[in-house]
Amino acid sequence: MSVGTSRAAGPHGAARPPSPRPGDLADLGIDPDELPDGLVVADEHGQVVCFNAAAVRITAVPAEVALGQRLDKALPLEDLEGRRWWQLTDPYGGLAIRVRQPERNLLLPGGREVLVSARYVRTRPTGPVRRVVVTLRDTEARRRTERSHAELIATVAHELRSPLTSVKGFTATLLAKWERFTDDQKRLMLETVDADADRVTRLIAELLDISRIDSGRLEVRRQPVDIGAAVSRHIQAYVASGQAADRFLLRVQQPLPDLWADPDKIDQVLSNLLENAVRHGEGTVTIDVTATASPREGEDAGTSVTVSDEGPGIPEESMNRVFTRFWRGSKRGGTGLGLYIVKGIVEAHGGTITVGRAPGGGAQFRFTLPVGAPAYLA
Repeated sequence: MSVGTSRAAGPHGAARPPSPRPGDLADLGIDPDELPDGLVVADEHGQVVCFNAAAVRITAVPAEVALGQRLDKALPLEDLEGRRWWQLTDPYGGLAIRVRQPERNLLLPGGREVLVSARYVRTRPTGPVRRVVVTLRDTEARRRTERSHAELIATVAHELRSPLTSVKGFTATLLAKWERFTDDQKRLMLETVDADADRVTRLIAELLDISRIDSGRLEVRRQPVDIGAAVSRHIQAYVASGQAADRFLLRVQQPLPDLWADPDKIDQVLSNLLENAVRHGEGTVTIDVTATASPREGEDAGTSVTVSDEGPGIPEESMNRVFTRFWRGSKRGGTGLGLYIVKGIVEAHGGTITVGRAPGGGAQFRFTLPVGAPAYLA
């Protein structure tokens, strides 16, 4: 058979396979049941001659029931206004110049929504329709994406409201009652406004990163990076802000291969992982920087950074969700986007990142980067 593995019965019960054409699925050695989308094909008489496994799954109509039926009976679609789709479009009797129906949302019996597109196959331009090829796609994946976007918007709106309310309140108060405050009071208010403005800036930067990661447009500007020195700078910043110096243990294995990476983005990864260890972990935060095998096939050298703490760790059942959007640990706070961005940055470098349990019982994050030396230095 030219498009499927099943034969449709003719009007008197005899099998009537459609004429094969070059380029049909069977000619290409493709089984319609292997296709990820639903495929329904009707012949020149409007009878269904192919109803693949995905179509069965999406419509819940058995193939043996659909095959041989008229297309409008086997696939009784309605638009969102309740109009019968095949009567509305009239593929066999409509305009002879039509070749397709663009994808749109239609309803199956029971109200289940599917994405449907159709192609009209003619023997010649403006000739009679020889076949109608219909593809069906489940809307669940699109709905998950839409829910994710809606959740992202809601999260961002919530996170923006608090600092912007603070900024607006303090600036309005200072403008209205400037003379009533002491210099110390003014300084405190302006420092709060400055901190909240930084918070808004970080959130906007996170949103831009997510947009670039999701669209595959995250740019990596590679330069030589001293990863041990970068970790040391972050530790010094924590100590300067009041953390005890003995809370951090940095171990750098020498020699390390020359690492070429985007220094700003590597700083972003280190900042997020260290902040998680300090905020959510306990005891000593240990950072190990070691040479390792490259995660990229065809390359020998790589660099690995492991951040471990001695806190309660991450529950086993949550480990597979750590790098998803909006995941937060047991302590609430933050947008839950940081580790999602970290994973995107590491993978943009051709690296890998994993999470597990540290020897001390806490969380352990380990990311590995290929050294990524430019070709002219090889």
